[in-house]
Amino acid sequence: MLQQTRVEAVREYYLRFLETLPTVADLAASPEDVCLKLWEGLGYYSRVRNLRKAAIAVMEHYNGQIPGTKEELEKLPGIGSYTASAIASIAFGQRTPSVDGNLLRVYARLFCSPEPLHAKGLRQKAEAFYRAEIPPDRPGDFNQAMMDLGATVCLPTGNPLCDRCPLSGECLAHQKGRETAYPVPEPAKVRPVTDLTVFLLRKTDTAGNVLTAVRRRPPHGLLAGLYEFPNAEGKLSVKEARQLVTAAGLTPGTVRRLPPAKHIFTHREWHMTGYEIAVTGEAIPDARLQFLTRECIREQTSVPSAFSAYMERL
Repeated sequence: MLQQTRVEAVREYYLRFLETLPTVADLAASPEDVCLKLWEGLGYYSRVRNLRKAAIAVMEHYNGQIPGTKEELEKLPGIGSYTASAIASIAFGQRTPSVDGNLLRVYARLFCSPEPLHAKGLRQKAEAFYRAEIPPDRPGDFNQAMMDLGATVCLPTGNPLCDRCPLSGECLAHQKGRETAYPVPEPAKVRPVTDLTVFLLRKTDTAGNVLTAVRRRPPHGLLAGLYEFPNAEGKLSVKEARQLVTAAGLTPGTVRRLPPAKHIFTHREWHMTGYEIAVTGEAIPDARLQFLTRECIREQTSVPSAFSAYMERL
């Protein structure tokens, strides 16, 4: 959970996840939909899919016991070098440095490294440095101490707290008064923008319940397997929106334009136009479309935060 997510955001998810799935065996036996729902809102959903796949692999290939070496841990789905080293050192006492962004930033400032944070050369030099420094008797404590140093003292934004840093006397960037110049900034990347029109299709069943249409995204690609409100690329006009709903086999009634919304992914942006449309009929051409109650959508489906503006309309 802490990969690409702040500690503050993780706490409640972590406790809820462990309460529902307390053991590796429980996780391996759980349906994917249960895992996705527990993860809803944390983003990067491939992480929870890999977590479940790793639990299944542990049950099938390691007799239910998580392996204790970095090399074996890296064979599990979703576990790369950093995570494998963290687990191996903290849980199993293996002497292997766990180099994350915090440790890279500390290294870059210690030595005024000219490479950007994610440059391969910087990582190789940092790993060699920390491997030489890591004590054989307390590797887990060393890794955690360095992570905390980077997260709480050698800060990524603003001025680092050098007066609290035990390494300030050895830090070249501090000696030169150029702490904020390191790590060297990454070259700016332009995120592509996709215009999207999102539909809140509403209808009332025979019992008087208001139902809203959702559908499941394809099993591969962005937000794979999660639920979404039906949408189409482009910034559609009211007339175009009505035409698209009609083409789906539904009869549109009242159309209400919703406020614009935006969601920023790591490598792309969605700029969304929304319409709330009262409909009748059955959407025969789109077999994925389901009309569900508000409670069912909130409690039983996993809708990513990209659609949070429209979830609020429920």
